[in-house]
Amino acid sequence: MSAQAQVRRKTVTKIRSAKGKDALVCLTAYSAPIAALVDEVSDLILVGDSTGMVCHGLENTVPVTLDMMILHGQAVMRGSQRAVVVVDMPFGSYEESPEIAYRNASRIMQETGCTAIKLEGGAHMAETIAFLVKRGIPVMAHIGLTPQAVHAMGGYKTSGRCRTEWAEVEKDALAIAEAGAFSVVLEGMAEPLAAKLTGLIDIPTIGIGASAHCDGQILVTDDLLGLTPRVPSFVKKYADLDGVIRDAVTQYATEVKDRSFPALEHTYALKKEA
Repeated sequence: MSAQAQVRRKTVTKIRSAKGKDALVCLTAYSAPIAALVDEVSDLILVGDSTGMVCHGLENTVPVTLDMMILHGQAVMRGSQRAVVVVDMPFGSYEESPEIAYRNASRIMQETGCTAIKLEGGAHMAETIAFLVKRGIPVMAHIGLTPQAVHAMGGYKTSGRCRTEWAEVEKDALAIAEAGAFSVVLEGMAEPLAAKLTGLIDIPTIGIGASAHCDGQILVTDDLLGLTPRVPSFVKKYADLDGVIRDAVTQYATEVKDRSFPALEHTYALKKEA
């Protein structure tokens, strides 16, 4: 048996059992090479619908299609071995009814081989979450700032910065946990509220622009690598690959123009004849 065959992928049970223990490391990936890199350190890889903006140049996540998510999910599964891979359900693929959500979620899982799906929404999505979970589809929930609702919210708005908002968000968290979600992303949320929700529910909370008190953290990998021109204030850039790439392609262009590339070592010589 090869070394690769011996690697066992983590499970949603493992993720859920991490509640209150070591922080979960979560990152996004949309391609096999990036998946292979982040797989080494990640407990969970999210194939986010943020691929619409990161890879396809879209204004927001709303135009992302099911076929796009499946294509990226397949690539990430090929590139990873260890992490739980979760694929986002895109806008319009799950809201109409639990039955339609099941049809599309099962297609994602069948065609990608991923471990779970993620959908946005709180109490109003509890019925759908329960429907999916009862039929063998693990669900990661997502509350707080929900990017797919950007038009309804009038932009990307944080939640919980006024205590009058807390009760509604707490209701959402309790509802999705009771419905059977194995974890929940808390995005763009006031730190005290995110910390409170983490103690309130019995499933792991994964923060993004939330609180260090969450059970785990996730960032868009391209953001932390410095590949995205504009990022939210909660993103920490751990590298400046934008600058590295610009320098490299500029040097390449210079060497092509002055004909110093390709050099002799980059070309093929004739074979010696017998």
